[in-house]
Amino acid sequence: MGGGTEAFPDLGKHCQLSDCKQLDFLPFKCDGCHKVFCVEHRSYKSHDCSNSDHNSRKVLVCETCSMSIEIPRNSRGGEDEIALMFAKHQRSGDCDPKKKKKPTCGVRRCKEILTFSNTSTCKSCQVKFCLKHRFQSDHACRSENMPAVAAAARVGGGVRSFLVALASRNGQDCVKKTNASGSASKPSTSVKAY
Repeated sequence: MGGGTEAFPDLGKHCQLSDCKQLDFLPFKCDGCHKVFCVEHRSYKSHDCSNSDHNSRKVLVCETCSMSIEIPRNSRGGEDEIALMFAKHQRSGDCDPKKKKKPTCGVRRCKEILTFSNTSTCKSCQVKFCLKHRFQSDHACRSENMPAVAAAARVGGGVRSFLVALASRNGQDCVKKTNASGSASKPSTSVKAY
C-alpha cells in the first residue's frame, strides 16, 4: 500500500494497523515487527506488537549461588530448557554456595548486610562498614595514623564520636584568638558610608 498525494506519491505512508490505514507524512517503523504505523499506533502496546520483547533480556536466578543466568533470545523458555540451563550452570563449576553469602559489616558482632547505599569504606584501614560503624572510633580500626585520643576513647568504650572529635581538638576554641596585648582584633570594614 503506497502513500502520498497525487502531487507527491512518495511522501508518507499509510498506517498498517487494519482499523486505521491513516496516511501519515512522518510514519514510524516498528523495530519489533518492522511494520509502518502512524503516531497514534507507534507504541508496541497500541498495535499489539507480536515481537515487543525483542530487545529485552531474561535471566534466571540460581537458588544455590544467587547467580543470574541469561536466557538466550531464541529460547522459548519452556520448563525443559530451563532445567537444562540450570544443569549446565551447575556442571560449569561457577555454581558455588559460598557466593550466596552477602557481605556484612566489618564489626565483629554487627550483622548489617552491606548494600550500595549503606556501605562506607574506612580511609585508614580500608575495611567496609555499615553507616553506624563508619567512624574510626566506632570500629576496631587497625590503622597507625589513628589519633591517640580516638584510640583511647575506643578502648574505654561508650564514648560517642562527638566527644572524640571534641577531645581531638587539643583545646582549640571556636572564637577568634586574641593578639599578644590581650585585646581581640577588630574586624576591618570595607564598606564606606556617605
